[in-house]
Amino acid sequence: MKNTLFLLLFVFTSSIASAQKTEYSTQSNIRYYPEAAYKNDAYAAERCILDIYYPKNTKNFATLIYFHGGGITGGNKWIPEGLKDKGYAIITVGYRLHPKVKAPTYIEDAAVAIAWAFNNVAKYGGDPSALFVTGHSAGGYLGMMAVLDKKYLAKHSIDANKIAGLIPFSGQCITHFTIRQEQGIGEKQPTIDEYAPLFHVRADAPPLLLITGDREMEMLGRYEENAYLARMMKISGHKETRLIEIGGYGHMMEEPAIPILLNEVKRIMDLKRANGK
Repeated sequence: MKNTLFLLLFVFTSSIASAQKTEYSTQSNIRYYPEAAYKNDAYAAERCILDIYYPKNTKNFATLIYFHGGGITGGNKWIPEGLKDKGYAIITVGYRLHPKVKAPTYIEDAAVAIAWAFNNVAKYGGDPSALFVTGHSAGGYLGMMAVLDKKYLAKHSIDANKIAGLIPFSGQCITHFTIRQEQGIGEKQPTIDEYAPLFHVRADAPPLLLITGDREMEMLGRYEENAYLARMMKISGHKETRLIEIGGYGHMMEEPAIPILLNEVKRIMDLKRANGK
């Protein structure tokens, strides 16, 4: 009798779980620039596209905009498995690369993709006021530049401060080494100019969570750059900057960083709901 009751309870519970399981859909290779931008430009048509993975039959979910890494010289759009099936939409973005283009083209691509998200996520059921910008390495750098330097989104009538959260993984905070290369500056010569997130510290920026690998295992100076940005943001009056160093992991720290990212998204969304926004 006990075995029968247990079996019935298991089947009933499994049926409820199955009925409640959210289904997801993906639309791929969406052009995020106006169509005229692709005319006679095969490289833009190849690179300036995005995919959106989103929960079906759901409303007002948050969206994570993810920029891939690769030193601004390589890589392709992809969605880390750890971000899937969490109740959020994921937008993964392709962008143009050095040496076929130079700064600020790839930063502009990132900004246009973010603007596309603001203007289109509601069509999929998403909440435009709950957009989070993230990405690894070069992707983290591009996200920071597109949000901290407000001019890039302002060009598309978007206020960068409307981003719900900025959460880069091991992003470069000084001028990116590929841009320094374009300027004839060596990799070990740090510079801070208009192409450095550090140049754009400001008190009114969106919540900023900087995540890096272990300082002794990271890329050259990467933890220290993020620590400097965190310090300068706080000194500038920004009250929502945090820095997390993941011990035991080097630059390829995406997998352990993803749960931290998801916790931060949940924290901000819970605050948003508590404040009735």
